[in-house]
Amino acid sequence: MSDARPVTLLIAALGGEGGGVLTDWIVTAAESLGLPVQSTSIPGVAQRTGATTYYVEIFPVPYADLGGKRPVLSLAPGIGDVDMVVASELMEAGRAIANGFVTRDRTLLVSSTSRVYLTVEKMAMGDGRYDPERLAKAVEQSAKDHLLFDMEAAAKQSGAIVSAVMLGAIAGSGRLPVPVEAFEAAIRHDGKAVESNLSGFRAGLSAARDQLPAALRRSGKRPAKPTLANLEAEAAATPEAARAFVTEGVRRLAAYQDLPYARLYLDRLKPIAEADARSGMNGKLLSETARHLAVRMSFEDVIRVAEAKIAPARFCRIESEIAAKDQPYVITEFLKPGIEELCQVLPPRLARAILRVAEKRGWLGTVYFGMELKTTTVWGYLRFWTLAKLKRFRPKSFRFQEEQAVIVGWLALVSHSSRLSGELALEVAECARLIKGYGDTWKRGMANYRALEGRVISPALAGRIPLRVGIDAIASARTAALVDPDGESLTRALAAIEQQVAMPLAAE
Repeated sequence: MSDARPVTLLIAALGGEGGGVLTDWIVTAAESLGLPVQSTSIPGVAQRTGATTYYVEIFPVPYADLGGKRPVLSLAPGIGDVDMVVASELMEAGRAIANGFVTRDRTLLVSSTSRVYLTVEKMAMGDGRYDPERLAKAVEQSAKDHLLFDMEAAAKQSGAIVSAVMLGAIAGSGRLPVPVEAFEAAIRHDGKAVESNLSGFRAGLSAARDQLPAALRRSGKRPAKPTLANLEAEAAATPEAARAFVTEGVRRLAAYQDLPYARLYLDRLKPIAEADARSGMNGKLLSETARHLAVRMSFEDVIRVAEAKIAPARFCRIESEIAAKDQPYVITEFLKPGIEELCQVLPPRLARAILRVAEKRGWLGTVYFGMELKTTTVWGYLRFWTLAKLKRFRPKSFRFQEEQAVIVGWLALVSHSSRLSGELALEVAECARLIKGYGDTWKRGMANYRALEGRVISPALAGRIPLRVGIDAIASARTAALVDPDGESLTRALAAIEQQVAMPLAAE
């Protein structure tokens, strides 16, 4: 503990921009990981109406690893003692520099290039605006690393408040001991304008990830590009019980999408590895979570189906099975996609609009498009090939974002459960088996998972179900759902569980 020190963050925002909400998101994300965190807001009317600063300190070691000790965190920033400054407006970045909070040896400065003009700038008879180039130059000269982009434009484009974009930039910087998934979970936990705020968050995250490497190169630190060999070496360093699954997961996801996606897989497993060690599971929790996470992240969508249909290995297998040799043959694919399957590859906003109309008119689950495509013809093959080439756009698709949201929520439940019991966390991790396939299969599995989460897992984590009863209840309900995917067995199992829990409460 003596070697660790708090990570310090100073936020400079204007009145009405949601600086308090931004601070709450950061605190919630840190608390979800069990990290000591403290925040202070310093209101003022310094430049325009309501200029306010927010100060956050996060100790990078969880309470569970401190042996009962508690770090002492500061209520206010110290000059020369700030790791990261984030400003929603360029002049606010200049103010932080002038006040000595941005230092050449330590501080990452993230700021919007947009301006909200001061009263004195507007009062001038001529052009009284401060030179933005001088402000940008001051940023470059004063900070160790810096990131400048138009947060206001990103917020408008995504339909979010600027604080959501700021949070994304903070997450993308990697300076806080909090993973991206925890920040996303904090936005969802807040429950207000979730979709638009997540859109703004991703805009800020993308800007940070795209531009910060250039800033790091200017400061002399060149980040290494991920390679499959490097990722496999990192996977090989995991505990022996999970090593095979983690290594195979990296290979699977690199082939499924790309190397950054495999990198995300490893990053998502880090909190689980810590939870495994904390709960004394000897790698079992990490092993099972790694196995299920690799499958969940390589979910079956229409892009993956198209790749599988035209895979050369599949043609070779079919030729071998029918003993075709040099004889001509025809492969006909029978498809019956519904509206939901067709919306999978569309941008989220367009997909949701189509689904709303389809639901209102009763088309969901009733309207399907029967197709017979011959992959042994040029036209049939090219249709599948074109669909498979949408792989590069998969991260921006509706299905991808829906899946990632569910994955993040599931991992958060596993991590949270581990603080109560490693056995409970293992049962929660196994619940990922309920969600698989696509179309109606995926829809039924998701409905079953949601029912189990809302009626058993969440009450168990909240203490409304005794720990031992909760562990057995999750296992029995999950088994019922797997035996009968239509949900009837699960409904009966959940009713029995709720009756079992209610009887002791009624006796009390």
